[in-house]
Amino acid sequence: MSSGSSAIVADTARGHYHLKIDGYSVTKFALPREQCLRSQPFSVGGRLWVIEYYPNGDQLVGVRYISLHLVLDDVVAGEVRAQVQFGFKADEEEEMRAHSFLKRRGRKPAPLKLGKVEARGAGVWECPKFVKKKTLENSKHLKDDSFTIKCDIVVLNEFRTEDGPAAPRSIAAPPSDLGRQLGDLLAAKKGADVVFEVGGETFAAHRCLLAARSPVLSAELFGPMTMRESGAADLIRVADVEARVFRALLRFVYTDSWPPETAEEEEFAMAQHLLMAADKYRMERLKLICQEKLCKNIAAGTAASILALAELHHCHELKGACFHFLSSPRNLTAAMAADDFENLRTSFPFLVKEVIAKCSVDA
Repeated sequence: MSSGSSAIVADTARGHYHLKIDGYSVTKFALPREQCLRSQPFSVGGRLWVIEYYPNGDQLVGVRYISLHLVLDDVVAGEVRAQVQFGFKADEEEEMRAHSFLKRRGRKPAPLKLGKVEARGAGVWECPKFVKKKTLENSKHLKDDSFTIKCDIVVLNEFRTEDGPAAPRSIAAPPSDLGRQLGDLLAAKKGADVVFEVGGETFAAHRCLLAARSPVLSAELFGPMTMRESGAADLIRVADVEARVFRALLRFVYTDSWPPETAEEEEFAMAQHLLMAADKYRMERLKLICQEKLCKNIAAGTAASILALAELHHCHELKGACFHFLSSPRNLTAAMAADDFENLRTSFPFLVKEVIAKCSVDA
Protein backbone atom coordinates (compact mmCIF):
# COMPACT_ATOMS: atom_id res chain seq x y z
CA MET A 1 0.00 0.00 0.00
CA SER A 2 1.46 3.34 -1.07
CA SER A 3 0.92 6.71 0.52
CA GLY A 4 1.95 10.26 -0.18
CA SER A 5 1.28 13.85 0.65
CA SER A 6 1.51 17.33 -0.73
CA ALA A 7 1.15 20.85 0.58
CA ILE A 8 -0.50 23.98 -0.80
CA VAL A 9 1.87 26.87 -0.15
CA ALA A 10 0.99 30.55 -0.25
CA ASP A 11 3.78 32.55 -1.89
CA THR A 12 3.80 35.78 0.09
CA ALA A 13 5.98 38.82 0.68
CA ARG A 14 5.85 40.60 4.00
CA GLY A 15 7.00 43.99 5.19
CA HIS A 16 6.14 46.93 7.39
CA TYR A 17 6.50 50.70 7.32
CA HIS A 18 6.65 53.30 10.10
CA LEU A 19 5.05 56.70 9.55
CA LYS A 20 5.77 59.29 12.25
CA ILE A 21 3.19 62.06 12.71
CA ASP A 22 5.23 64.90 14.19
CA GLY A 23 3.08 67.86 15.20
CA TYR A 24 -0.22 66.04 15.59
CA SER A 25 -2.10 69.06 16.95
CA VAL A 26 -1.07 71.14 13.93
CA THR A 27 -2.33 68.54 11.47
CA LYS A 28 -5.59 68.25 13.41
CA PHE A 29 -6.35 71.97 13.18
CA ALA A 30 -4.85 72.64 9.75
CA LEU A 31 -6.60 69.95 7.69
CA PRO A 32 -10.40 69.72 7.37
CA ARG A 33 -12.30 66.46 7.14
CA GLU A 34 -11.60 64.31 4.05
CA GLN A 35 -8.22 65.93 3.45
CA CYS A 36 -5.04 63.93 3.98
CA LEU A 37 -1.27 64.00 4.15
CA ARG A 38 0.66 61.35 2.20
CA SER A 39 3.79 59.47 3.18
CA GLN A 40 6.80 59.03 0.96
CA PRO A 41 6.42 56.01 -1.38
CA PHE A 42 7.87 52.79 0.05
CA SER A 43 8.36 49.27 -1.31
CA VAL A 44 6.91 46.00 0.00
CA GLY A 45 6.62 42.85 -2.09
CA GLY A 46 8.07 44.54 -5.16
CA ARG A 47 5.29 47.17 -5.17
CA LEU A 48 5.26 50.84 -4.27
CA TRP A 49 2.82 52.03 -1.62
CA VAL A 50 1.87 55.23 0.19
CA ILE A 51 -0.05 55.82 3.42
CA GLU A 52 -2.71 58.53 3.50
CA TYR A 53 -3.25 60.10 6.93
CA TYR A 54 -6.61 61.83 7.56
CA PRO A 55 -6.33 63.65 10.93
CA ASN A 56 -10.06 64.54 10.91
CA GLY A 57 -11.49 61.44 9.26
CA ASP A 58 -12.17 60.44 5.68
CA GLN A 59 -15.47 60.57 3.78
CA LEU A 60 -16.85 57.52 5.63
CA VAL A 61 -16.61 58.81 9.22
CA GLY A 62 -16.94 61.99 11.26
CA VAL A 63 -14.24 64.21 12.67
CA ARG A 64 -13.96 62.21 15.90
CA TYR A 65 -11.77 59.65 14.14
CA ILE A 66 -8.35 59.46 12.52
CA SER A 67 -8.54 57.56 9.22
CA LEU A 68 -5.74 55.77 7.37
CA HIS A 69 -5.56 54.50 3.80
CA LEU A 70 -2.92 52.31 2.18
CA VAL A 71 -2.74 53.07 -1.54
CA LEU A 72 -0.91 51.12 -4.26
CA ASP A 73 1.31 53.70 -5.95
CA ASP A 74 2.41 51.92 -9.11
CA VAL A 75 0.79 50.59 -12.26
CA VAL A 76 0.12 46.87 -12.01
CA ALA A 77 -1.53 44.55 -14.49
CA GLY A 78 -4.14 42.46 -12.71
CA GLU A 79 -5.39 42.37 -9.15
CA VAL A 80 -3.05 42.81 -6.19
CA ARG A 81 -4.11 40.82 -3.15
CA ALA A 82 -2.82 41.95 0.21
CA GLN A 83 -3.57 41.83 3.91
CA VAL A 84 -3.06 45.12 5.75
CA GLN A 85 -2.99 46.00 9.43
CA PHE A 86 -2.43 49.40 11.04
CA GLY A 87 -1.21 49.86 14.60
CA PHE A 88 1.18 51.86 16.76
CA LYS A 89 4.94 51.36 16.79
CA ALA A 90 4.94 51.75 20.58
CA ASP A 91 2.96 48.49 20.87
CA GLU A 92 6.12 46.54 19.95
CA GLU A 93 8.18 48.23 22.64
CA GLU A 94 5.49 47.68 25.28
CA GLU A 95 5.26 44.00 24.38
CA MET A 96 9.02 43.62 24.84
CA ARG A 97 8.73 45.25 28.29
CA ALA A 98 5.66 43.18 29.24
CA HIS A 99 7.50 40.91 31.68
CA SER A 100 9.35 43.66 33.49
CA PHE A 101 6.72 46.40 33.42
CA LEU A 102 3.19 45.36 32.46
CA LYS A 103 2.83 42.05 34.27
CA ARG A 104 3.62 43.72 37.57
CA ARG A 105 -0.01 44.89 37.51
CA GLY A 106 -1.20 41.32 37.83
CA ARG A 107 -2.88 41.42 34.45
CA LYS A 108 -2.22 42.87 31.03
CA PRO A 109 -3.87 46.20 30.29
CA ALA A 110 -6.50 46.24 27.57
CA PRO A 111 -5.01 47.48 24.27
CA LEU A 112 -6.46 50.45 22.41
CA LYS A 113 -9.44 49.54 20.26
CA LEU A 114 -8.34 50.09 16.67
CA GLY A 115 -10.48 50.04 13.53
CA LYS A 116 -10.53 47.28 10.91
CA VAL A 117 -8.95 47.58 7.47
CA GLU A 118 -11.10 46.85 4.40
CA ALA A 119 -10.20 46.69 0.70
CA ARG A 120 -12.02 49.41 -1.27
CA GLY A 121 -11.65 49.06 -5.02
CA ALA A 122 -8.42 48.49 -6.90
CA GLY A 123 -5.28 49.22 -4.94
CA VAL A 124 -6.82 50.92 -1.89
CA TRP A 125 -7.12 49.55 1.66
CA GLU A 126 -9.04 51.80 4.05
CA CYS A 127 -9.20 52.03 7.82
CA PRO A 128 -11.82 54.78 8.41
CA LYS A 129 -11.98 54.30 12.18
CA PHE A 130 -8.30 53.74 12.94
CA VAL A 131 -8.63 55.38 16.37
CA LYS A 132 -10.73 58.02 18.06
CA LYS A 133 -8.77 61.24 18.48
CA LYS A 134 -9.82 61.51 22.12
CA THR A 135 -8.60 57.95 22.75
CA LEU A 136 -5.24 58.69 21.16
CA GLU A 137 -4.85 61.95 23.08
CA ASN A 138 -5.41 60.15 26.40
CA SER A 139 -3.04 57.29 25.55
CA LYS A 140 0.69 56.73 25.98
CA HIS A 141 1.13 56.59 22.22
CA LEU A 142 0.97 60.38 21.89
CA LYS A 143 4.23 61.80 23.23
CA ASP A 144 5.51 65.33 22.67
CA ASP A 145 2.69 65.92 20.18
CA SER A 146 3.79 63.03 17.97
CA PHE A 147 3.03 59.35 17.44
CA THR A 148 4.20 56.65 15.05
CA ILE A 149 1.94 54.46 12.92
CA LYS A 150 3.04 50.96 11.96
CA CYS A 151 1.61 49.46 8.77
CA ASP A 152 2.05 45.69 8.28
CA ILE A 153 1.56 44.41 4.73
CA VAL A 154 1.39 40.84 3.44
CA VAL A 155 1.30 40.65 -0.38
CA LEU A 156 -0.10 37.38 -1.73
CA ASN A 157 1.53 36.52 -5.06
CA GLU A 158 0.26 33.02 -5.86
CA PHE A 159 -0.54 29.56 -4.52
CA ARG A 160 1.56 26.57 -5.45
CA THR A 161 1.52 22.86 -4.66
CA GLU A 162 4.59 21.13 -3.31
CA ASP A 163 5.19 17.43 -2.78
CA GLY A 164 6.33 16.31 0.62
CA PRO A 165 5.06 15.70 4.09
CA ALA A 166 2.70 18.19 5.62
CA ALA A 167 3.98 20.09 8.61
CA PRO A 168 3.70 18.10 11.83
CA ARG A 169 0.98 19.06 14.25
CA SER A 170 2.15 21.32 17.02
CA ILE A 171 1.49 20.84 20.71
CA ALA A 172 0.90 24.01 22.69
CA ALA A 173 2.46 24.17 26.14
CA PRO A 174 0.25 25.76 28.80
CA PRO A 175 1.29 29.08 30.33
CA SER A 176 3.31 29.06 33.51
CA ASP A 177 1.29 28.22 36.61
CA LEU A 178 4.13 28.78 39.06
CA GLY A 179 2.59 31.87 40.68
CA ARG A 180 -0.67 30.09 41.50
CA GLN A 181 1.16 27.01 42.78
CA LEU A 182 3.40 29.03 45.08
CA GLY A 183 0.37 31.00 46.23
CA ASP A 184 -1.29 27.70 47.17
CA LEU A 185 1.87 26.71 49.05
CA LEU A 186 1.69 29.93 51.05
CA ALA A 187 -1.98 29.38 51.86
CA ALA A 188 -1.46 25.73 52.85
CA LYS A 189 1.60 26.56 55.03
CA LYS A 190 3.06 23.17 54.09
CA GLY A 191 6.73 22.98 55.03
CA ALA A 192 6.70 26.49 56.52
CA ASP A 193 9.73 27.07 58.72
CA VAL A 194 9.39 30.69 59.81
CA VAL A 195 6.52 32.62 61.40
CA PHE A 196 6.02 36.38 61.35
CA GLU A 197 3.97 38.13 64.02
CA VAL A 198 2.49 41.35 62.65
CA GLY A 199 -0.16 43.44 64.40
CA GLY A 200 -1.46 40.52 66.43
CA GLU A 201 -1.63 38.18 63.42
CA THR A 202 0.80 35.40 62.48
CA PHE A 203 1.98 34.46 59.00
CA ALA A 204 3.75 31.19 58.24
CA ALA A 205 6.25 31.23 55.37
CA HIS A 206 9.29 29.51 53.85
CA ARG A 207 12.75 30.84 54.63
CA CYS A 208 14.36 29.90 51.29
CA LEU A 209 11.68 31.62 49.24
CA LEU A 210 11.85 34.78 51.33
CA ALA A 211 15.63 34.86 51.12
CA ALA A 212 15.54 34.48 47.33
CA ARG A 213 13.19 37.46 46.98
CA SER A 214 14.63 39.90 49.52
CA PRO A 215 18.30 40.51 50.41
CA VAL A 216 17.20 41.99 53.74
CA LEU A 217 15.22 38.88 54.67
CA SER A 218 18.08 36.72 53.39
CA ALA A 219 20.47 38.40 55.82
CA GLU A 220 17.95 38.19 58.65
CA LEU A 221 17.13 34.52 58.10
CA PHE A 222 20.52 33.15 56.99
CA GLY A 223 23.02 35.69 58.27
CA PRO A 224 26.05 34.72 60.39
CA MET A 225 24.27 35.76 63.60
CA THR A 226 21.22 33.58 62.90
CA MET A 227 20.74 30.72 65.34
CA ARG A 228 18.01 28.17 64.83
CA GLU A 229 17.00 25.07 66.73
CA SER A 230 16.55 21.92 64.68
CA GLY A 231 12.92 21.42 63.69
CA ALA A 232 11.76 24.69 65.21
CA ALA A 233 10.14 27.49 63.25
CA ASP A 234 11.61 30.94 63.82
CA LEU A 235 9.31 33.64 65.16
CA ILE A 236 10.02 37.13 63.84
CA ARG A 237 8.10 40.13 65.14
CA VAL A 238 7.50 42.98 62.70
CA ALA A 239 6.47 46.23 64.38
CA ASP A 240 6.39 48.85 61.62
CA VAL A 241 4.12 47.20 59.02
CA GLU A 242 0.34 46.68 59.17
CA ALA A 243 -0.94 43.11 59.01
CA ARG A 244 -2.91 43.65 55.79
CA VAL A 245 0.15 45.22 54.15
CA PHE A 246 2.42 42.37 55.24
CA ARG A 247 -0.12 39.89 53.87
CA ALA A 248 0.02 41.64 50.49
CA LEU A 249 3.82 41.72 50.66
CA LEU A 250 3.99 37.98 51.29
CA ARG A 251 1.60 37.33 48.43
CA PHE A 252 3.87 39.29 46.11
CA VAL A 253 6.90 37.32 47.33
CA TYR A 254 5.20 34.07 46.33
CA THR A 255 3.15 35.04 43.24
CA ASP A 256 4.95 38.15 41.87
CA SER A 257 1.57 39.84 41.46
CA TRP A 258 -0.40 42.70 42.99
CA PRO A 259 -3.07 41.52 45.47
CA PRO A 260 -6.17 41.06 43.26
CA GLU A 261 -8.59 41.54 46.14
CA THR A 262 -7.52 45.18 46.58
CA ALA A 263 -10.50 47.45 45.85
CA GLU A 264 -9.86 50.34 43.49
CA GLU A 265 -10.54 52.94 46.18
CA GLU A 266 -8.05 51.20 48.51
CA GLU A 267 -5.29 50.81 45.93
CA PHE A 268 -3.77 54.25 46.54
CA ALA A 269 -3.36 53.67 50.28
CA MET A 270 -2.07 50.13 49.71
CA ALA A 271 0.49 51.40 47.19
CA GLN A 272 1.80 53.91 49.76
CA HIS A 273 2.19 51.30 52.50
CA LEU A 274 3.64 48.65 50.18
CA LEU A 275 6.17 51.15 48.85
CA MET A 276 7.47 51.66 52.38
CA ALA A 277 7.58 47.89 52.98
CA ALA A 278 9.27 47.24 49.63
CA ASP A 279 11.94 49.82 50.45
CA LYS A 280 12.45 48.30 53.90
CA TYR A 281 13.01 44.82 52.44
CA ARG A 282 14.78 46.05 49.26
CA MET A 283 12.25 44.51 46.88
CA GLU A 284 12.92 46.75 43.90
CA ARG A 285 10.33 45.32 41.51
CA LEU A 286 7.51 45.78 44.02
CA LYS A 287 8.81 49.26 44.77
CA LEU A 288 8.58 50.18 41.07
CA ILE A 289 5.05 48.78 40.81
CA CYS A 290 3.97 50.92 43.76
CA GLN A 291 5.56 53.99 42.16
CA GLU A 292 3.68 53.28 38.94
CA LYS A 293 0.37 53.13 40.78
CA LEU A 294 1.09 56.27 42.80
CA CYS A 295 2.14 58.15 39.66
CA LYS A 296 -1.33 57.55 38.22
CA ASN A 297 -2.87 59.06 41.36
CA ILE A 298 -0.96 62.35 41.40
CA ALA A 299 -3.54 65.12 41.81
CA ALA A 300 -3.94 68.38 43.72
CA GLY A 301 -5.01 66.57 46.89
CA THR A 302 -2.31 63.87 46.76
CA ALA A 303 0.76 65.48 45.19
CA ALA A 304 2.26 66.70 48.48
CA SER A 305 1.98 63.35 50.29
CA ILE A 306 3.33 61.44 47.27
CA LEU A 307 6.24 63.88 46.94
CA ALA A 308 7.12 63.43 50.62
CA LEU A 309 6.97 59.65 50.24
CA ALA A 310 9.18 59.79 47.14
CA GLU A 311 11.75 61.90 48.98
CA LEU A 312 11.81 59.60 52.02
CA HIS A 313 12.29 56.43 49.99
CA HIS A 314 14.56 57.75 47.23
CA CYS A 315 12.05 57.33 44.38
CA HIS A 316 13.60 59.70 41.86
CA GLU A 317 11.19 59.05 38.96
CA LEU A 318 8.14 59.43 41.19
CA LYS A 319 9.59 62.64 42.62
CA GLY A 320 10.11 63.91 39.07
CA ALA A 321 6.49 63.13 38.19
CA CYS A 322 5.30 65.16 41.19
CA PHE A 323 7.51 68.08 40.20
CA HIS A 324 6.17 67.91 36.66
CA PHE A 325 2.58 68.09 37.95
CA LEU A 326 3.34 70.93 40.38
CA SER A 327 5.26 72.95 37.77
CA SER A 328 1.88 74.16 36.53
CA PRO A 329 0.86 77.30 38.50
CA ARG A 330 -2.75 76.13 38.44
CA ASN A 331 -1.89 72.72 39.89
CA LEU A 332 0.48 74.23 42.46
CA THR A 333 -2.18 76.67 43.69
CA ALA A 334 -4.69 73.83 44.11
CA ALA A 335 -2.13 71.60 45.83
CA MET A 336 -1.15 74.34 48.30
CA ALA A 337 -4.77 74.52 49.44
CA ALA A 338 -4.74 70.83 50.42
CA ASP A 339 -4.08 69.77 54.02
CA ASP A 340 -1.04 67.63 53.13
CA PHE A 341 0.84 70.59 51.68
CA GLU A 342 1.27 72.17 55.11
CA ASN A 343 2.78 68.89 56.35
CA LEU A 344 5.15 68.97 53.39
CA ARG A 345 6.12 72.55 54.21
CA THR A 346 6.88 71.58 57.81
CA SER A 347 8.75 68.33 57.15
CA PHE A 348 10.47 69.15 53.85
CA PRO A 349 10.73 72.95 53.49
CA PHE A 350 13.50 72.58 50.91
CA LEU A 351 11.14 70.60 48.67
CA VAL A 352 8.52 73.35 48.82
CA LYS A 353 11.14 75.94 47.87
CA GLU A 354 12.29 73.76 44.98
CA VAL A 355 8.72 73.28 43.73
CA ILE A 356 7.93 77.00 43.85
CA ALA A 357 11.23 77.87 42.14
CA LYS A 358 10.58 75.37 39.35
CA CYS A 359 7.05 76.70 38.86
CA SER A 360 8.45 80.24 38.54
CA VAL A 361 11.00 79.13 35.93
CA ASP A 362 8.48 77.18 33.86
CA ALA A 363 5.77 79.86 34.04
